[in-house]
Amino acid sequence: MAGSSDNFKWFGEGFDGFPRILPDDCVQYTVYMIDPNLSNLEIRAQLRKVQAAAAALCKELLKDFIWQRDDFSLDLKQEDRVSFLQGRTNFGDSVEDEWLIVYLLRELSKQFSQIWIRVIDSDGEFLLVEAADVLPKWITPEVMKNRVWINHGKLLIIPKESGKDNANAGGLAVADALALIQKRGTTLLHVPAIESGAYYRMRKYPAQIQDSLHRGLITIPRKLAYILHQKAAYISPAVDAFYLRDPIALRPLRNLESPKLLFPPEDFVSVSTKFTKIGFAQLKGQDFETPRAWTALIGNAPSVFSQTGYQMGMKVTCGFEMLMSDPQSVDKKPTREINLLLEDLDAGEDTLPSDQDISKWESKVDDESWLDVNFDEFERELSGKSNENRRGKPAGFGDKTAQENLRRMVAMFEKFRDEDDDEVQDAEHLDDMDSDDSSDSLDLPTGVEDNDENKEKALDFDEERFTSMMKEMMGLPITGTTDRSQAPTVTGESGSMSNAEDDGGGDVKEIRKVMSEMEAELRDVGALALEAPHNNKTSGKQTLPSLPSGNRVTTTTTLKDSRLQEVLHDQIPSDDEAGDLNIDFERAQELLNQFKVV
Repeated sequence: MAGSSDNFKWFGEGFDGFPRILPDDCVQYTVYMIDPNLSNLEIRAQLRKVQAAAAALCKELLKDFIWQRDDFSLDLKQEDRVSFLQGRTNFGDSVEDEWLIVYLLRELSKQFSQIWIRVIDSDGEFLLVEAADVLPKWITPEVMKNRVWINHGKLLIIPKESGKDNANAGGLAVADALALIQKRGTTLLHVPAIESGAYYRMRKYPAQIQDSLHRGLITIPRKLAYILHQKAAYISPAVDAFYLRDPIALRPLRNLESPKLLFPPEDFVSVSTKFTKIGFAQLKGQDFETPRAWTALIGNAPSVFSQTGYQMGMKVTCGFEMLMSDPQSVDKKPTREINLLLEDLDAGEDTLPSDQDISKWESKVDDESWLDVNFDEFERELSGKSNENRRGKPAGFGDKTAQENLRRMVAMFEKFRDEDDDEVQDAEHLDDMDSDDSSDSLDLPTGVEDNDENKEKALDFDEERFTSMMKEMMGLPITGTTDRSQAPTVTGESGSMSNAEDDGGGDVKEIRKVMSEMEAELRDVGALALEAPHNNKTSGKQTLPSLPSGNRVTTTTTLKDSRLQEVLHDQIPSDDEAGDLNIDFERAQELLNQFKVV
């Protein structure tokens, strides 16, 4: 089986494994150290320094930050004797986490001028997707594989090499890309417009890092408050477990006989808890009834249900129960750490916080207005009519960052639509030109308008004129005279036609040959079919029978050409066998027109 166009090799062609495709909601980043003067061991040592610098950068910028799912990390790897750093992060529904990683990588590249960074997701070179409105036509997903790099904070592109049809015509292998960077590092493309579009979502970093978090007041068991106080990032896997729950995950909460919960609904406290905005919205938007295990344990304590943040607290607590009871989460880092903390409590190595201790914790609560969507303003944003409201205040429908991203998206769509409209108008203009050309296919006299009435007049059929033309083309004299200058003048709607005789001096044999061929065509289609049978005569005098119009034309000629005589004897009856001549005028005229064109 032949290899496909994406350079995939089948068995027998050097099969090197199936193509690696990233899962959805994942971003992969790779860091290479390019220095021809360093050995592989020295490069690995330099990469460890980069790894340490990345950890320091995260500690500086991501203090108390919460990732939606996986965090940012770089692991030292080696393939084909090439050492590099690589990481993969599942960002879930939080696209902001993906752009935070790109920001960290860009800042890291500014510290080391010899590192070259690639970052892709399931869409491929997603940085170019953001700059799609300014990309040249030659940049396509197939061509740009392994051609987009970040170096010293800049977005650089490996151009296609001119003069080579096969080599470098499409995407590059990693080894080829690294070789080209080492060879042509100073000739890579750096287009500020493309870089600006690709980096647009990072314009507000690092301030955007903290803006992606939300602090809310929830009511939860004291034991869970202790766990979250130890590490606020534990909230993300619990929210994920709650948001993606299934009937199997809910089993521990439905057991009424002997409920064994790690965080039973007792000893409630209200604490300020940090969420990602995506996680908080996911919890807030879920409808969730109080599980039966909770109802059985709480009993006659309805006051608990009315406490501030109880609903959100119940969802968070149930999310932790689902997370800790899920067999697939046993080996995950958050689950192992939470189990160690619970073991310390059970062993008496640590104690639960008192109310006095909790009062000293951070109690900041953020406004939830960013959750309120004004659909009128949202529709205005989609229609590109963003402006101030009637009271003079800036219009908005919710989160400012989402609003700005939507405005940019609408602006890009309007630009694309305008360009598409221009192309459609150009195409319509070409269609108009084509229709004008087609309307000119029927030549009309000067000064005569091209309307249906004139077209009908131009196509009027003159039987007498047709008969004369037929006789002339067959070499027969008109109205019994041999003086061709006496030919009648025929006047029609499209002008006058006079002196329709042959100019003379032409090749007689050629004319006779052409006439014979045309007459044969007329006979084949039945244009000269006769109603009455006839006999071949040798007389040179023939009389044409009466035409359908009633005009009777008598002709006298001496046929010197035997071939033409035989043909005419087959078609023209003698005087004693004269009958009506049945002529299909429409077919004859079509054949005459074709003959004229030839």
